[in-house]
Amino acid sequence: VQLQASGGGAVQAGGSLRLSCTTSGDIFSVAIMGWYRQAPGKQRDLVATVSARVGITNYAESVKDRFTISRDNAKNTIYLQMNNLTPEDTAVYYCNAHSVIPNNAYNYWGQGTLVTVSS
Repeated sequence: VQLQASGGGAVQAGGSLRLSCTTSGDIFSVAIMGWYRQAPGKQRDLVATVSARVGITNYAESVKDRFTISRDNAKNTIYLQMNNLTPEDTAVYYCNAHSVIPNNAYNYWGQGTLVTVSS
């Protein structure tokens, strides 16, 4: 299973970036898709998720009101719009797809994309 993430980069504090993650239609149609991040020396933490079909979203408290996760069902792609970035947002961001459907449970990770925010 392939999750193709893109969009990382280096920005100054207060700037914006948009991450994208594309996968196959079979995965995208049923999976809870999301973004996690891992800063140097820290564990990987949830950033945001969006459910399949109806698109219910969930955010970490630290990114609420600054980040927006969305999904484009026609393109099998999710996005993470990140605004008002701070140095504390610096991390490798990982796309995730997981399903808890009986007999079809999985948890897939994409390659990370680095986001660096300078002060």
